Amino acid sequence: MLEKTVSTQFGDLVLVEDADAITAVRWGKARHEDTSPLLEKAAQQMREYDAGAREVFDLPLQVQGSEFQRAVCDAIYAIPFGDTCTYGDIAKALGAPAQAVGQACGGNPIPIIIPCHRVMGAKGLTGFSGAGGVETKVALLRHEKAAGLLI
Repeated sequence: MLEKTVSTQFGDLVLVEDADAITAVRWGKARHEDTSPLLEKAAQQMREYDAGAREVFDLPLQVQGSEFQRAVCDAIYAIPFGDTCTYGDIAKALGAPAQAVGQACGGNPIPIIIPCHRVMGAKGLTGFSGAGGVETKVALLRHEKAAGLLI
């Protein structure tokens, strides 16, 4: 696996490439700094997102996990920039319990690119598994100007 660190206003992010796809984004520093055309493209797109110049990522992604995990990530990926939906909305679309959707959302291996921060609880703001927890979720939503519901 190849790794590259990108510094953003949301913290340092490690982009992980495996088999010509982005397979993970995690907070922290890469164990080793690699380079590849895909990692460079992903880093550039992340910098553009951070600067407010990109709303949609255009990268090959590979979610490792169960078929259900991949289905939840696909549903999350479809949430437009600046919008939110609930775990219940995704659960209804997939015919699954909201709690299972919440667990799969928390297990999203490619946060920000697969925007799990756009998923809310039925009663509003919920936790976030990225570094900084709910504060980072709020920062991401504000960045996307989706935070009117939070103010």
